[in-house]
Parts: sequence; C-alpha cells; structure tokens
Amino acid sequence: MKHVTPKDCPELLAQGYAYLDVRTVEEFEAGHPQGAYNVPVMTRGGLGLQPNPQFAAVVARRFARDAPLVIGCQSGMRSQKACELLEAAGFTNLVNMECGFGGAHDARGGVRPGWSACGLPTETGRPAGRTYAELSAAH
Repeated sequence: MKHVTPKDCPELLAQGYAYLDVRTVEEFEAGHPQGAYNVPVMTRGGLGLQPNPQFAAVVARRFARDAPLVIGCQSGMRSQKACELLEAAGFTNLVNMECGFGGAHDARGGVRPGWSACGLPTETGRPAGRTYAELSAAH
C-alpha cells in the first residue's frame, strides 16, 4: 500500500481511483470528500466503536480486488487499519490517505491538515449509491 497526503488525492481521483471513506455513517453524513463511498471499518455499538465484521465483504461487493482505491478516515488511523484488512482480503491497489478528513498531529504536536482544511471539494448527506446502507444491502 502507498501513503499520500490529502493534497495528492485529487490527481489520483482524476486517474480513476475511488475514494472509500471508512468513518462512521454519522461522520460521513456530516461531511466527506465529494464522490466518496462509505463503508465504516468501525461501527457504533453498546461499548463505543467496534470492528465492523462485514467491512471487507461489503467493499468486495462494490469493488474488484484490483480496483484503485484511496482509503480515508478522520485522522489516518482507521484508514491504515482498513488498508491492512483489505490487503488481507486480497485487495492490491490501495492508497492510505494520511491525515484523513479532519487532520492529524505530528510527533512534535504540530497539525497536519486533512482533506477539509486543504480546501478540497466536500459534500454532506447521503449520496445515492454511495452510502453504507445501500452498499451493505447490495447483492
């Protein structure tokens, strides 16, 4: 898997990569990269965030194992885990977007801007055909 910053992503998306947002449904609906698909790697449960046991299967129903995918989350932590799970499931063309949608802190406490702070195109809500509800129900 490769690692990129948000500023690298528009070029990848223009080359045919799809953006897979692995944040929760609520985070996705509040704001996400324009054109993103949502399959949460973690879901809300009784004890907070829990691993989504259907994550790789839902992604595999929508995308071929060799599909070019940019994986993003809020700060880069969940996307890293999602890339590892997808690699284990046989996906071969993954790019982890460091800093995520909201940004991250570096080792010295500085802020590394995420997608939103970079001024990249965003949207809100439930885009048709790209929500977790629709992707997980597809057969």
